[in-house]
Amino acid sequence: MQGIAVLGSGAWGTTLACGLAHKGLPVTLWEYQPERAAAMQRDRENATFLPGITLPAGVTVTAHLPSAVSGAAVVIFVAPSQRMRANAAQAAAFISPAASVISCSKGLELGTLARMTEILRAELPPGPRERLAALSGPNLAREIAEGKPAASVVASADPATARLMQDLFASQRLRVYSTDDVVGVELGGTLKNVIAIAIGGADGLGFGDNTKATLMTRGLAEIVRLAVAEGANPMTLAGLAGLGDLIATCSSPLSRNYSLGRELAATRRSLADVLGARHSVAEGVVTARAAVAMAARHGIEMPIAQALCAFFDGADAHALVAALMQRDARPERDALAG
Repeated sequence: MQGIAVLGSGAWGTTLACGLAHKGLPVTLWEYQPERAAAMQRDRENATFLPGITLPAGVTVTAHLPSAVSGAAVVIFVAPSQRMRANAAQAAAFISPAASVISCSKGLELGTLARMTEILRAELPPGPRERLAALSGPNLAREIAEGKPAASVVASADPATARLMQDLFASQRLRVYSTDDVVGVELGGTLKNVIAIAIGGADGLGFGDNTKATLMTRGLAEIVRLAVAEGANPMTLAGLAGLGDLIATCSSPLSRNYSLGRELAATRRSLADVLGARHSVAEGVVTARAAVAMAARHGIEMPIAQALCAFFDGADAHALVAALMQRDARPERDALAG
């Protein structure tokens, strides 16, 4: 296989680049800030997002997008959701017509409410847009970078692309499954970030495991309702990209979204203050607002997501919890019930 381009040098992009280089593949990792790219190339470490993990010799870090992308057999997009369209538009002119492309980002674009593969399909040239996939699952970057066993799932409407990406990312420590349910995989990985912030908030307020289990279960119901309305297979949400990712993100201090919710509730600082002190992006903040807008488009209730948006806007957390607890009672028989 020819070279691999990884566009995005956060913790996850760096982890993916390292994993592929460990398989003997030549990888170019794009970091848009020249000074940071030079430091990573020189020091062989991403000191900002993944300190302590040595970059293998097979990873070349550059800030020059054309040289990162040109000639690559596979282009991996790992951009924050609100920068995906700009990055894709910049890279499109340099991507080989024979290249395959995969999104390893989780989020929805505000305004358009587009998933990441929808953005890529709109911005990329004809060949690569037909060989398009998404990767998601319970994949906390540091654990995978440290070689701890995990699993993920690749989704593509094209069976050959799904198989290519499955083989590309699979290793002795990362088991990769495949599916054709791109909508389910993307929305499962995206929407669980909203629930992770809520569960972090519950911990920050001093609530217990019963509260977390309730939020996780009813949060999964919200995820399934919206994903199915968008065309997902509900069984996908019972798999790695849904329940699996939800469990990992809602229970680990390594989760940016969980830790954000916990800090917000425990310190009672404003969202702007907390986000301003962080290097990494917690996608659940933007996703909560996008998910509520998407749910409104379908006439679907998402009470946890709606409460979280109100919390971001300054509403009292205890009052929001009380309102959730006092919603009209109904049968649980169907997990998709509102």
